[in-house]
Amino acid sequence: MISFKKLLGKEEKFYDLLDASAEEAKSATGLLAKILANDSAAQASSIHDIIQTRRKDKRITQQITEELCKTFVTPLEREDIEALSLALYRIPKTVEKIVERLTICPARVPRESMQRQVVLLEEAVESVYHMVRQLRKGTQIERIQDAHARLQFAEGEADKVMLALVKDLYNGPYDAKEVVILMELYDLVETAIDRARDAGQVVFQIMLKYS
Repeated sequence: MISFKKLLGKEEKFYDLLDASAEEAKSATGLLAKILANDSAAQASSIHDIIQTRRKDKRITQQITEELCKTFVTPLEREDIEALSLALYRIPKTVEKIVERLTICPARVPRESMQRQVVLLEEAVESVYHMVRQLRKGTQIERIQDAHARLQFAEGEADKVMLALVKDLYNGPYDAKEVVILMELYDLVETAIDRARDAGQVVFQIMLKYS
């Protein structure tokens, strides 16, 4: 005989795991912002925390995969859960790459310029975090429309900031090596914002599918 309590418990498990993954993405971007604030006393510990955040999120992603293999009834289609899980994991993974470049980069990193990008990254990830948490409350598109709009706005503003940063690189006091290194850093932050957009789009499509 099927235990509906167990089935409901399994549903909550997936929502809990997706919420936890979104939380790790949010934590990673917050730590990146702290590093760029140039608080040297907290920088080393923040870098370590970002690495641990990415590892924790990887374990969450693996757990979601394992639960999908063991669970007969899922609250959302399996491919949607898997797609969202992967999209969320890519955010802290990309943030970790940014931090790796910051620690080994010999260039004169213009932190204020990068901070403009990272503020928008934080806004994008915050919107995704809110959208993911709405999933367990029911697939009503109205619940996430504001957050989705904020996400789209942050991505659009990030494109404008990226254009200004590239212009500054071409006209600023940087040698060829520094231009290459800084361009890679800016690209990585833009990629992280794109990862947030991808995750938000998965949630939005889930809502459209079930609304």
